Amino acid sequence: MIRSHRNIVPHYIALVCFTVLLGCSSSKKEQKAISDDSKPNVLFIAVDDLNTWLGCLKNYSNTKTPNLDRLASQGVLFSNAHCQAPLCGPSRASVMTGLRPSTTGMYGMVPDEKVRSDNPATKDIVFLPEYFSQEGYHTMGIGKLFHIHAPKGVFTESGGRVKGFGPHPDQRFVWDGVGQSDQSRYGRTSTDWGAYPEQDTSMPDHQSVDWVVERLERDYQKPFFMGLGFLRPHVPLYVPQKWFDLHPLDSIETPPYLEDDLEDIPEVGLKINDLPMMPSTEWAKESGEWKKIIQAYLACVSFVDYEIGRVITALEESQHAQNTVIVLWSDHGYRLGEKGTFAKHALWDPATNAPLLFKAPGLPAGKVITEPVEMLDIYPTLLELCGLEKYPRNEGKSLVPLMKGNSKGEENVAITTFGMNNHAVRTNKYRYIQYEDGTEELYALQEDPNEWVNQAQNPAYEEVVNRLKKHLPSTNAKWDDNSSYSFQPYFVDQKSRTSNL
Repeated sequence: MIRSHRNIVPHYIALVCFTVLLGCSSSKKEQKAISDDSKPNVLFIAVDDLNTWLGCLKNYSNTKTPNLDRLASQGVLFSNAHCQAPLCGPSRASVMTGLRPSTTGMYGMVPDEKVRSDNPATKDIVFLPEYFSQEGYHTMGIGKLFHIHAPKGVFTESGGRVKGFGPHPDQRFVWDGVGQSDQSRYGRTSTDWGAYPEQDTSMPDHQSVDWVVERLERDYQKPFFMGLGFLRPHVPLYVPQKWFDLHPLDSIETPPYLEDDLEDIPEVGLKINDLPMMPSTEWAKESGEWKKIIQAYLACVSFVDYEIGRVITALEESQHAQNTVIVLWSDHGYRLGEKGTFAKHALWDPATNAPLLFKAPGLPAGKVITEPVEMLDIYPTLLELCGLEKYPRNEGKSLVPLMKGNSKGEENVAITTFGMNNHAVRTNKYRYIQYEDGTEELYALQEDPNEWVNQAQNPAYEEVVNRLKKHLPSTNAKWDDNSSYSFQPYFVDQKSRTSNL
């Protein structure tokens, strides 16, 4: 099932060491003189389905992410950043529009060309890369940035995206994408795991990095905005064997899991978590595949880490090294057995928490911020870091004061939405969830970090529940006509039920 290719690991370790040395030394090329009023470039890196199992964060299962760790040591890392939706399409639409899903009604997948259509909230919105273009930037992008790639004309120069999440073997290795689901009511997933293909050069992410590296070597007459969207570690969890070899099965830890965890979950929460097309944790335990799935996920993360290292090294060796803002983020987290399955698709912490880091001139190095923040904050933060005027339509806030230690001291809150009027409110101490029918969950995270005990009906937490309710969005737009999610019966039903509201 997993082919042998062990001679690459020493090469990878040597390459990592060489990369670190490059990062510590001055650039080989003469640095471009930067005037006080010059606008910095932007390197915007989006990684699909990347959870917080990184060396610089939770460091589970002996994960190996030397390049991400090095980048984090040079900038500001948010350990408690949360997506606006635990699903690719609406999460990315939120980042690119600067608007919440509850404002736009984009709760499901939206074709790139339809994000800005006849929706009153988005029909005249300026997308994040477009704002930079309007400010005189040369904009470039490749890979998965919006749900597919990007609407036509958003980038001055587009490298497009290879369709799908390949390459794929002729036949799946382990999981058929159907599981126990009724295909007339549920979608099929590309979830599967194993070593494939033989070489990194066959991976679309590697080819995307080649495109970016070549452009980082160019001269530009104006500042640039470069978007790079990685496909891995989105399923299928296929990368070459050498990345599996970095993660021996005997080094793999499984996350905490409670078999009867979902017994205190409201009915709507159970419907949302109804994912029979995904491997269940019970199946993974009984079949012996749990550690193998985690191994495959970590292999994919190490592959992406290596590719990110190639980009960062190319930037450090270029004339743009001293005047480029870097942001790296993921569209949501990913559950690796927590809450009974292997998926995002939930309002619990493992599905909403994802990496976010900034590196920029004037920011601290090696700072870790534990306050909850939102991916929605990326748009306004980049504008402030680049000295650009605020975009008044942004619903997020700039994180620059927090990164520089100048915040006002108010409580930070992150809100995630999954479907119409289903929201999670995340503070430092609590996660509060309210579903469309008013049913609730509350987790006291200091005592219960795994979110196993729903305290919503506990009188001792009544004041906490009432306080967190005040953060729920006051607007809950009906489903956008162009947004849908047919993967699961609950969301099909909800859109149908609420379409005439």
